[in-house]
Amino acid sequence: MFTLLSLGELAEVCHMGPELYLRYSHGPEADAGHASTDHESGLLMPGLSANPLAAPKWWTLPVEDWLARRVCQYLRETHEGARPWVLHGRVVDFGPDNEPLLVEVNPVAWLDARLVAEAHARYTERMNVGKSTH
Repeated sequence: MFTLLSLGELAEVCHMGPELYLRYSHGPEADAGHASTDHESGLLMPGLSANPLAAPKWWTLPVEDWLARRVCQYLRETHEGARPWVLHGRVVDFGPDNEPLLVEVNPVAWLDARLVAEAHARYTERMNVGKSTH
């Protein structure tokens, strides 16, 4: 797998082909051959959980803002040794957080620490991070 170095590169890759997803884990080799587990129930799910990178139709800000938000959504996973990587696959169902569950997974790229740092800076500078919905 190659490594993406910037949000701009990630945006380019997202526009090039099939719908791409982001996953935090120990990587494709560690994930091969087994699906994700719902940590609260202990149930095995029918695919790998991942988050779509495509911005929804209502999103009118730059796509890099959306990507920064997606990259930062599961940054806490890095404290457990997980790394962010991009993949595509076929959606077979949805997980407990309504995230797509993928099979026939094809790894695309790792996200470099510089891209993650850029995403975090952009996310905290341009978004109202942590704002309550009430």
